[in-house]
Amino acid sequence: MSLTYCEYAQTRPLHKLYHDTEYGFPIRDDPMLLERLTLEIAQAGLSWETVLKKRAGYARAFEGFDLDIAANYGPEEEARLLADVGIIRNRLKVKATIENARRLTTIRGSHGSFAGWLDTHHPLTPDDWQKLFKKTFLFTGGEIVRSFLLSTGYLPGAHDEGCSVYAEIITLRPPWRERPLENA
Repeated sequence: MSLTYCEYAQTRPLHKLYHDTEYGFPIRDDPMLLERLTLEIAQAGLSWETVLKKRAGYARAFEGFDLDIAANYGPEEEARLLADVGIIRNRLKVKATIENARRLTTIRGSHGSFAGWLDTHHPLTPDDWQKLFKKTFLFTGGEIVRSFLLSTGYLPGAHDEGCSVYAEIITLRPPWRERPLENA
């Protein structure tokens, strides 16, 4: 029998802090949403523990995930990032973060914010979310999109219903609870 993330996180300090204070909590802030998307992309092929250990390095390297700053990165900044041992130095993942920041500045112009764009499309089925993300962003396969949406409160299932954090999240009115997908 495998452990749920709620159970597993209790045995790992980095996971416990993330689980208890962030995972599944609704996010409205563009830099925080870009960070979460970047971290989910960074995890592809790696463990979440590895990504959590590099999280502070990402925040520093991407200058707090400020959309305007990251969207204006050019070849020099890309080279700096690829040499930065504080992050996962994968060219495709770094390029995806820069390009996704650019696309988010466009989304901000049309929807006010990344959260506004997500709200406009919510609720969608997981398959429809995947298609939308694939059409809109780089390096966003099914598991990345699913993990991103779970972690930001757009899909249910981040926490077991018996988890104490679940009750806290419900009071924050996550999008999946406020506008559930019919027949889900």
